[in-house]
Order: sequence, then C-alpha cells, then structure tokens
Amino acid sequence: MLGGPAPRAGWPWGRGRPWGRGRPRRRGPASDGERRRGGGTRGLSPASKRHLGFSGQSPPRPSTTEMEQEKVHGSEELRAEAASYRCSACHGDEDWGLGHPIRGRAKSRSLSAAPAVASTREFRRTRSLHGPCPVTTFGPKACVLQNPQTIMHIQDPASQRLTWSKSPKSVLVIKKIRDASLLQPFKELCVYLMEENNMIVYVEKKVLEDPAIVSDDRFGPVKRKFCTFREDYDDISNQIDLIVCLGGDGTLLYASSLFQGSVPPVMAFHLGSLGFLTPFNFENFQSQVTQVIQGNAAVVLRSRLKVRVVKELRGKKVAVPNGISENGVLAAALDAEVGKQVMQYQVLNEVVIDRGPSSYLSNVDVYLDGHLITTVQGDACPAGVIVSTPTGSTAYAAAAGASMIHPNVPAIMITPICPHSLSFRPIVVPAGVELKIMLSPEARNTVWVSFDGRKRQEVRHGDSISITTSRYPLPSICVRDPVSDWFESLAQCLHWNVRKKQAHFPEDEEDADEEAGAGRAGS
Repeated sequence: MLGGPAPRAGWPWGRGRPWGRGRPRRRGPASDGERRRGGGTRGLSPASKRHLGFSGQSPPRPSTTEMEQEKVHGSEELRAEAASYRCSACHGDEDWGLGHPIRGRAKSRSLSAAPAVASTREFRRTRSLHGPCPVTTFGPKACVLQNPQTIMHIQDPASQRLTWSKSPKSVLVIKKIRDASLLQPFKELCVYLMEENNMIVYVEKKVLEDPAIVSDDRFGPVKRKFCTFREDYDDISNQIDLIVCLGGDGTLLYASSLFQGSVPPVMAFHLGSLGFLTPFNFENFQSQVTQVIQGNAAVVLRSRLKVRVVKELRGKKVAVPNGISENGVLAAALDAEVGKQVMQYQVLNEVVIDRGPSSYLSNVDVYLDGHLITTVQGDACPAGVIVSTPTGSTAYAAAAGASMIHPNVPAIMITPICPHSLSFRPIVVPAGVELKIMLSPEARNTVWVSFDGRKRQEVRHGDSISITTSRYPLPSICVRDPVSDWFESLAQCLHWNVRKKQAHFPEDEEDADEEAGAGRAGS
C-alpha cells in the first residue's frame, strides 16, 4: 500500500505542515501560543480552538524588541526545518530541499522518523497500525508517480503509476534455470535490450554456463556484453534500474531475495507453470518493454516482511564468505556481549515455521507487540504456522485454508498448519504490528523455518523470529491495473469460483407457468 507520512510531533495534522511543503507564508507575527501549536487560529471553529487548547483570550502584546528577536529566532527555526524536511511519499529517507525534483535512490536509514521541531538531530520512531510508510523509490531512477489529488493516506490503486526521473539504462534479466524452452525468449529479449535500447544487461553467471548458450556461436557477440554477478557474493542493488523475469512465480521470489533494500520495478513474463505473479505474455514483448521504459505503466506495491532471526551461538563459529553473506548483504551480525547471531531477510510470500522431521507436536508461542496471543500446537508432518503477506495469501496460505487478500491491503496473515484444535482459524492483523515467534518452554522438539521456501534452518530453545511489514515493497508492473490483473489471475490461474452455471427455464415452460398463474389469479 501507499502509506501516509508518519505523524510529526507538535502538528495535529500529521507530519510536516498541514498545507503544502517547504516554508509557509506568514502574514504577520504570531503569538507565542500559536508558535508552540504550529499555527494560528484563523479558520478554526470555537470547538476546534478548545480542542487544540486555545483559551480564546489574547495574550499580552510583546514589545517591539521582543518581536524582532522572536522573528529572527523563528526564521532560523523555519530554515532548519525546511532543510531537514523529508518527503516520505516519494523520496523515502532522503533529505528534501526546495527546488529539488524527483530524487534517486533512498539512502539506507532505518525506520522513518521526522526530526523533532526542537532539534534536527533527534529522531523518534512513530508507529501506526496501518503499517510503515513504504519507500516508493525503486532502484536508482524509478518511483511511483504522485497523485496531486490524493488527500488520503491510502492511495487509490488505479492511480499507482510508474515514472522515471531518468531513462533506465541497466536491466537485470532473471531466467528460470534448467529450462530449455526459455533459451530462445531469453536471447531475443537480451538482443532487443542491448541493440534496440542500448541498455546494460545483468545476468547471473550460472545462466551463461548453460551448455546451449555456451555452444551457440551466433549468440557469442551478445554474450560478451553481459555483466554477470554471483548470488550471495556480489551486491548489485545500486546498479539495477529495471528487472525483467522470464519464467514462473519463482523468478519473482528470487528477484525479491536479491534486493534486501529498495527493489527496482519488476516486469514478469509468464513463461512458467502457474504464473499468478507474472501477468505479461511474451508474444509482443517489444511493445510492452517499450511502454515500461517510457514510463507508461501501472504498478502494484507488493508488501514484504522484514524478518529478524536471533539465535544462540552455542559455541559454533559462523562462516561468512568474503564478509558477504546471504543475498549479497551483511545478513549475519555477531554480538559478542550477549552471544547472539542476528540474521535479517526480506520476504515476499511467507515465513513458514514447521516441526520438521520430528514426530512430536509442534509447539510455538506467538507474541504480538510483546503480548502472548496464542500457542500454536500442530500434529502432522508439516504442522506449524504460516505468516504471510497479502501476496503470499494466494500461495501456501491458500492451500492451508486462508482467505485471499489483494496486495494493496495493508495486512499480515497468520495461518495455522494442521492445528490440533477445532477452533483455530486463520486471522489477519494490521500491517504495523510486530510478531515474535519462539519455541514454547514445554516444546519437546525444535522447529524449522523457511523464507519464501529458501534458507531453511533450525530454530531451538532461546531463538526468536521477529516479523513485521518491511518499508521496501516490491513494485510489480501491471498489464492493466492492480485490481484487474489480480482478478484475472484468480480466474485464469486458480479458477476462482468456477462452476457450471445453472440452466434457465425453456421458453415454453415459462409461458406455461405464466398462463397457469394468470388462470389462478382470474378464478
């Protein structure tokens, strides 16, 4: 979803000033009470004045010297505020100054917080049950086109349009591995991007190691122009403007795992088996790619989960190749004082906690914002719990009996797997909450956790898994719009509500029924 700006201390209308950006116009010296509350009383009803704390009596008029000193102090404060103002809707955590157009990639700062009025160095985190405001800059050059008519925090899905601050120059092409049917589309797409659009194409190194590509001499000149990378070793997150996926839904999940921060726009072609997340057909890829490069496309912001796994070291050494661990980021951080290993992941579909190979009941405690809400006990081979995004609600969660949620809905879904209870139904919680899952003290065995079906690992007593909504959604490019594409996928891929329609009455039977009814009415 497109979340609104976080509330700012001292302003009853939210973060920043209520009307417009930058420095406001001042019609004259304001009273001391007006400066503390962020504005005057003009245009407010008596009830609003009482609500905001205005007494209705005019304060003593300051002297000329005091007015001049306050005016100079107010000007310095306004300049400091304007210099530190941040546009959370489009520019993420970048500093916003007057006269700056659309910025590029958001800087890596953790959870948003507007600077307090009194100090630009102090930040405080504001929480919302509607989830954190997502960073809507995608890669170095793309962002969501802002709708000037929008006055609500949740933007209309139909108004989510892609725009580029500069023309995209680098594209990452992700191809399904070990699929011979994708070799020809892959070659055609790469040739078109390089020769027709003069773009730099990145591919994974193992894609070019396919024997069919190695033995193709005609593809040799194009192959030498590729920029290659290796997963878990090379960080390309700051070099990609656009992502193109060739395959099924797994290619989109893999693209998400490569970017632990801001994700460039993703254009997914349906060349796999299911294709719920891949709406584009490859037959007319030239015109579709051209439209995306020109910025003529709608996007759906698929929220992701930020997962933090904290483990006891238990005397084992953790090997990190070249100082770079999973997904090309420093995912493992060791705290020598408390003896913990911390790993972070960005998850697009779901986090699955199950009992693994054990034959005992799975027994895990689920906390919501620090409060124990339930204990999940499951009795089957995959017994456990699924924590999913709205995008993941049509995946494993749907198979476990959960409802399907549109990607624009700000929510987190908790779905039990084979619960040993007749009353445990799937639930939906607000996107802004923080879930924490741990082994129950009474648990007889460990559990296992996986993230989008990958990075499977064991969770023991004393370990914890913290889950909340990430500030970095995945911008998936639509064929038409987010709503139409989603219902099209439900109908075509999952055959949602498909049944043989009831036959209507034949016309002669309808006429006979009408005549019989008229006869009974006449008698």
